[in-house]
Amino acid sequence: MIRSATPDDIPEIGAMIRELAAYERAEEQARATGEQLREALFGEHPAASALIAEDDDTGETVGYALWFPLFSTWTGTRGMHLEDLYVRPHARGAGHGKALLADLAAACRRNGYDRFEWWVLAWNTPTIDFYTSLGVELLDEWKVCRLSGEPLTELAAQAPEVVDPACDG
Repeated sequence: MIRSATPDDIPEIGAMIRELAAYERAEEQARATGEQLREALFGEHPAASALIAEDDDTGETVGYALWFPLFSTWTGTRGMHLEDLYVRPHARGAGHGKALLADLAAACRRNGYDRFEWWVLAWNTPTIDFYTSLGVELLDEWKVCRLSGEPLTELAAQAPEVVDPACDG
C-alpha cells in the first residue's frame, strides 16, 4: 500500500533516511533531525512531500519517497524532483519501489508536470538497472553541482547588498 506520509511517520522516515545514507556510503552526511523533517514536510510552508510504502500483510513501513516541485524555464512548466526513494532490503523485489514511482508519476500527470527527475549514484548498478527497466533516460551529459560548507560561506560573503528583500527567501 502506498499512502501520504503523516507527522506520525517522522521517526520511520528519519530511520530510513539514515539507512539510505548508510547504503549510499554517506551515513555521516545524514544529519536531519526529526524536528527539521516535521517542519519540512508538515510545517506552515512545506518544502517537500513524502509517500510511505507499507507491507500489505503486516502494515510495516517498508519504504518511502520524498519529493519536491521543480520548475523548467525551457518548458515553462513545473516538474517533480525525487530526493529519496528507499525500500528496506528485506522488502525489495516485492514491487514497493515501482509502486512509489508509479504513484509519483501519476501525480505528475494529474498536476500537468512535464518532468520527473532524480539522481542515482553511478556505482549503484542494481538501482540503475531497475530504473532503466522502467524506461528512465539517463542524462550522462549533465553533472550535479553542489556548493556547501566553507565554499558556500565564502561565496555568500561576496554577495552584493540585496536590493529586493523578496529575493531573500
